[in-house]
Formats: sequence, C-alpha cells, structure tokens
Amino acid sequence: MGDTGLRKRREDEKSIQSQEPKTTNLQKELGLISGICIIVGTIIGSGIFISPKSVLSNTEAVGPCLIIWAVCGVLAMLGALCFAELGTMITKSGGEYPYLMEAYGPIPAYLFSWVSLMVMKPSSFAIICLSFSEYVCTPFYVGCKPPVIVVKCLAAAAILFITTVNSLSVRLGSYVQNIFTAAKLVIVAIIIISGLVLLAQGNTKNFDNSFEGAQLSVGAISLAFYNGLWAYDGWNQLNYITEELRNPYRNLPLAIIIGIPLVTVCYILINVSYFTVMTATELLQSQAVAVTFGDRVLYPASWVVPLFVAFSTIGAANGSCFTAGRLIYVAGREGHMLKVLSYISVKRLTPAPAIIFHGIIATIYIIPGDINSLVNYFSFAAWLFYGLTILGLIVMRFTRKELERPIKVPIVIPVLVTFISVFLILAPIISKPAWEYLYCVLFILSGLIFYFLFVHYKFGWAQKISKPITMHLQMLMEVVPPEEDPE
Repeated sequence: MGDTGLRKRREDEKSIQSQEPKTTNLQKELGLISGICIIVGTIIGSGIFISPKSVLSNTEAVGPCLIIWAVCGVLAMLGALCFAELGTMITKSGGEYPYLMEAYGPIPAYLFSWVSLMVMKPSSFAIICLSFSEYVCTPFYVGCKPPVIVVKCLAAAAILFITTVNSLSVRLGSYVQNIFTAAKLVIVAIIIISGLVLLAQGNTKNFDNSFEGAQLSVGAISLAFYNGLWAYDGWNQLNYITEELRNPYRNLPLAIIIGIPLVTVCYILINVSYFTVMTATELLQSQAVAVTFGDRVLYPASWVVPLFVAFSTIGAANGSCFTAGRLIYVAGREGHMLKVLSYISVKRLTPAPAIIFHGIIATIYIIPGDINSLVNYFSFAAWLFYGLTILGLIVMRFTRKELERPIKVPIVIPVLVTFISVFLILAPIISKPAWEYLYCVLFILSGLIFYFLFVHYKFGWAQKISKPITMHLQMLMEVVPPEEDPE
C-alpha cells in the first residue's frame, strides 16, 4: 500500500514537471529579501563599467552626469511600479507579451516577442560580450586602444563559450552564474570603498565647478539617458517571477522600492569614485574606466579590477543567454518561431537549438557594431515597447475596469513614464537622425511578414518550407519535441 502511494506521488510529480514550461503551477518560495536580491543581481552587470564614459561624453560635465544617473534610477523605479500593477492585474507569464495582448490584441504582442528575440535579447548579449572583451584586452594595450578586430574576435569567442556551456548543461550554466555573481559584488564593493576612502581624504577637486561646460541639448540628454538606462536594464525582471513571490501584493512593490534605490545609490557612488581619481577629460580618454581607476588606486593589485570586471560581465552575459534561451524556447513552442527552437537535446536535456540560435544572432550583431551604436539600437527598441506597455496600463484603466488591481499606482506615474518614453524614442531621431533607428523600425515592422505567413494564416507553402528545415536540424542536433523526450 505504501509502494502504491509512493508510485502515485511520483506520477503526480512527473505530471507537474511536464507542465513546467507553462509556468502555471509555480511554488511561492521567494520572500522580500529574495526579491530585492533578484533586482540588484539582475540590474548590476556590465552597464556600470561601460556606460559612465558614454553618459559623460553626452553631458560633458560631472554635475549633469551624476544627475542623469540619479534620474535614471527614479525612472527605472517608476517603470517597475507600473509593471507591478500590470503583473498583479494580469497574472500570466511572459512579461510584456500578455500585457500587450490584453491591451491591444495579438499583433503588438507578437511584434514585442519578435523584437525581443531578434533585437533586444541578442543585442544585449552582444553588448555585454563586447564590454567583457574590451576590459580583457585593455591591460595588454597600455597607452593605446585595443584593435577592433581583436576585441570583436574575443567577444565572439565569449559568445561561443557561453552558448556552449548553456547548451551542454543547465547545472554547469548555473554554477558559472553563481561564481560570477559573487565576483560582481566584490568589484562593486572594491570600487565604492576605495573611492569613499579617497574622498574622505580630501580628494574633491574634480567636483569643483561641476556644471561648467555642460552640454544640455535635447539630443545629448536623450542619448545620455539611453546609456544610463542601459545600466539599469533589468528593472522589470521581477515581473517574470510574480507567481513565485510570497505575498506578492506586499513584497513586489516593497522589493522595487528598496532594490532599485539600492542599485541607484551603488551606481552614483561608483561614479563618484571614478571622478574622485579622474577628471572628466581623463575619464573620457580612458579605454576602460574601471581599469584606469584600478591602476591609480590599487597600485600593485590593480590587476584585480579588470579580472573581476571581466568576471562580472561574463556572468551578466551568461545570465542573459540563459534567460533568452528559455524565451526563444517558449516562442517556438507557441508557434511564434520555427518549431525546432522548442526542441530539447536528447542527451543533454537543454533547449540547445534556442540557445544556439540566440548565440548566432548575437554574433551577427558584433560584426558591424560598436558598443555605443548597439546600446542606442537596443534602447530605442526597448523603450518603444516599455512605453507601449505602460500606455496599455492607462488604456486598460478605461477599457478593462473589471480587472482586479491589488496594486494600483497613481495615474500620474504611468502618464509621466509614457511621456518620458516618447521623449526617449523621438528626441535622438529629431536632434541627430541616424540610420540605425530607421533600420530598427523597419526590422520591427518586418515581423508582420512572419506573423501573417506563419502565425495568423499559416499558409501551406510556408509550412512546406519550414518542415524540411526542422527535420534536418532535428537530425543534425539530435533534438526532439518535449513531449517525445524519452524518460
């Protein structure tokens, strides 16, 4: 009788496990502290090591630069609070996708998934790997800029390494993540503490006349925000685990209100540390800001900084690859991408096709782009959909009054964030038009072709093209649909 009960329980557990991709029966195991740690750990990555130089180059003065970092933190918190209302009002998985679906219908929702998988996720992966490569190369090219070909080849090698690790083993990928997350916290602590000690010793001359020579044009400010907000990207990630939070109606807004200001304080203190040892001109001339900081402050142990920054960025890249691979897997399962992307490896039990696809697209972004153009490309696409999603919150206040809203932010907050989103989208285009914005818009609209061919109408000839591709890739990669995965 005991054996029968045990067998039945195991069968029930298998049944629950088979439903995990739908994420509808998740355990509420995360408390407030876990929520805060997820926010801090997700946001702090490579951005704080590459964005200070770009923010300063657009503002051209220390004072406005620090203000931009603070305002970016406030904007990230206001956006996250809007997402907290959406996440507790529409308790479906998938982040922005179900919110756009409820507010506007299937086409904007599909375009978000298309842009997320083809632009935002892979370009983010490429930016992080390029920043990793720059920090690794800089100590070997003292006094000059590392050759572009060397930086790009090392970035491509990093993408290959991370893609391989995550394709081979889920456990190996999680080990890499845990190790490099610890390294991230170490380097942040080293920079902040060193800077505060020097500041306490009276090294304040670089903060004199901190607004002198400031560049305050609309275009410059918007590009400074793009680079600052890139460092804060991840502020909306807690929405993906709303179902796993204990008492989410209390812990979700509290985690946001505590976590994002904590990150903001860290970012401002890191920038203050940089300016304590470098003038604005010296910071702009630095090939890798944290490396220059380490050379001036840590003396014989200066090698610690590029090493730990490299660990931090590679950890951020690993986390980006891990989550993006799962999003592509879900998109393939839902019929929004090639079906083979929802298959899993027979031997490794990982979503290998989705992870490899993500790595290939990210590598393509590395070939023509540099970090700044990729950040602008990423931020333009990201804030287009962030703004559209938060506008959807306002729309649903009138069209979906029947929905329960356990968390309800004052209407002025989504209105303000929507206006700021419009500013961030239009200001760079109007003040300094660039081809990448046009390419981004055309790429977003090109998703409509795939939507009508493969999702909406499902034309027979389109299916005939995709079937042999799926079959050949399945045999080549030794992958099967999840339901056919042998026990």
